[in-house]
Parts: sequence; C-alpha cells; structure tokens
Amino acid sequence: MNKAQLVELVAERTKTTRNQSELILDAAIEVIQSTVSKGQDVKLVGFGTFSRLLRKSRTGRNPKTGESVKIPGMRVPRFKPGKEFKETVK
Repeated sequence: MNKAQLVELVAERTKTTRNQSELILDAAIEVIQSTVSKGQDVKLVGFGTFSRLLRKSRTGRNPKTGESVKIPGMRVPRFKPGKEFKETVK
C-alpha cells in the first residue's frame, strides 16, 4: 500500500475528503518525526512506539577494496510494534 491508497482508505473511513485526510496524515507524520528527532518517544497504545536509538561507531569493510573503514555512530529512528499490532499481524 502506498501513501495515496492509505489516504483514500482513511478518507472513506472518516468520511472526509482526500485532501483533508492527506493533510491530517502529513501533519501526524510531521509531528512524529519532529518529536522523535528531539529525543522523545511517541507511544500509540496498541500500535507501537517510535523512538530514537543511538547506534555505536564501528569498524566496517569496503567490499571493493577490502580496506577497513571507521563508521561513525549515529542516531536512527526505531519502531517497536505494540502487543495488539503484533497479534493482528500474527
């Protein structure tokens, strides 16, 4: 499912227009991204938790040359599905 299909389904279920549904979806995604980028978790009970994870620096290898390369640590987004979401997918 792509974004357009998701917007269409949300519009049907909420009895709103596609434009309104797209604005709501975009706003929700924007709020989640900005909150997680600040280091705060976004917990949606039954769905899951969006958080930020610090990945440690490590040594990698260039597959072309075989040379060792230092990969710096970085912050990455993480999603942990909730219990209800896991059960639904099962």
